[in-house]
Amino acid sequence: MKKGIDTAHILIESLPYIKEFYNKTVVIKYGGHAMVDEELKKNFALDIILMKYVGIHPVVVHGGGPQINQFLKKMNIQSDYIQGMRVTDGETMDVVEMVLVGKVNKEIVGLINFNGGKAVGFSGRDGDLIQAKKMTILKSQEKDAPPELIDLGRVGSVTHINPDVLHALGRKDFIPVIAPVGVGEDGRAYNINADLVAGAIASCLEAEKLVLLTDVEGVLDPDGKLIMSMSSSEADELITSGTAAGGMIPKIKCCQDAIGAGVGKAHIIDGRKLHAVLLEIFTRDGVGTEIVA
Repeated sequence: MKKGIDTAHILIESLPYIKEFYNKTVVIKYGGHAMVDEELKKNFALDIILMKYVGIHPVVVHGGGPQINQFLKKMNIQSDYIQGMRVTDGETMDVVEMVLVGKVNKEIVGLINFNGGKAVGFSGRDGDLIQAKKMTILKSQEKDAPPELIDLGRVGSVTHINPDVLHALGRKDFIPVIAPVGVGEDGRAYNINADLVAGAIASCLEAEKLVLLTDVEGVLDPDGKLIMSMSSSEADELITSGTAAGGMIPKIKCCQDAIGAGVGKAHIIDGRKLHAVLLEIFTRDGVGTEIVA
């Protein structure tokens, strides 16, 4: 009886959050350890299904770096990185698209459907959902030296999101699962960072929340303690001071861009924890860092 009562208390405590986010869109970037560990994978699928059944509209954007690396290694294709970006020539792009769209995407969709959900998977090329252009980055130079452009190959940045296919799926109560492959004006596929895609889709849909699953606790302060909540300007201070560094910087900037475009809140959470998404949305403290306007 006590266990049943405890369960009832948990449900009652979540009621205000269910009410607040009912009929709202939440975009989740799914990646990291949560995509590898079997228990975490199943529980992520259950989190998404529960969100849908209580009236929230989840949209999943997934990565797949480790899986791509595995296939490239099997095929003896060298994969290089520059400033954290995978150099993507034509041969590598074929593998990226095959793995993200043909393997990883379908595994996520299958897991959601097997556990009672109703998901549909596709890439940004379907319905021209993610329109892209070639990304170029600047090579670090000595002072007063002219900048040098670095060619990353078929690495893209988002230029436009066409939400028609997402609206159509939403009317039929499907859960969209999106692989971060975009299409350029030349009709070719482009490999795009999944965080950037999730942020762009959240902005386009004016989502209530953007949630980025990571393999770290969240954003830490100078003493190494988790920051539960911070403003966009406070996030700037962390970057300027060097407290936030490395791979955390693009995640923070992605969240800031989304908030600036009208997304309610953005969250960087620890995807290594069971039911991380539910804990972040339906509890007061959550399991990561929230960034607000």
